[in-house]
Amino acid sequence: MNTTMRTTRDRLRHALLFEITLLMICVPLLSWVMHAPLEKMGALSITMSLMAMAWNYIYNILFDHALLRAGMPLYPRSMALRTAHAMLFEAGLMCATIPLVMWWLHLSFYKALMLDLAFLVMVPIYTILYNGLYDRMFPVGGLPADRKGMEGKPAGAGN
Repeated sequence: MNTTMRTTRDRLRHALLFEITLLMICVPLLSWVMHAPLEKMGALSITMSLMAMAWNYIYNILFDHALLRAGMPLYPRSMALRTAHAMLFEAGLMCATIPLVMWWLHLSFYKALMLDLAFLVMVPIYTILYNGLYDRMFPVGGLPADRKGMEGKPAGAGN
């Protein structure tokens, strides 16, 4: 059972890469769907991204501690656990983003909710795929899965 938690530096790298990649997908898509200028959608997306990064950091620490308290390993994570993780994250984030979208785009609660729900379908799928890839590329305490054994010595061993 792996109970090693990720470092603050690793969590920050995770959040930044997650948000930058998501912005590259969402800004043009939002601009097209909402028939709004890229600048307006970009500014809204960056604001929401900053909110999401702060929530991501807090949420993931809370989630990891909850797993440990429940006697569950932190890694590897099943698809069911990844799905629950993503859905709970999005539900918490929506509590902050719906009012922001209402104000920024002058939308009713219903329209802002519908926009958020559309992304609620897309973002958890992205989150599951991103986190699975991230865990393979940046495993806790070791080399990526496809590089293990290529170095001839354990990760972190001296020259």
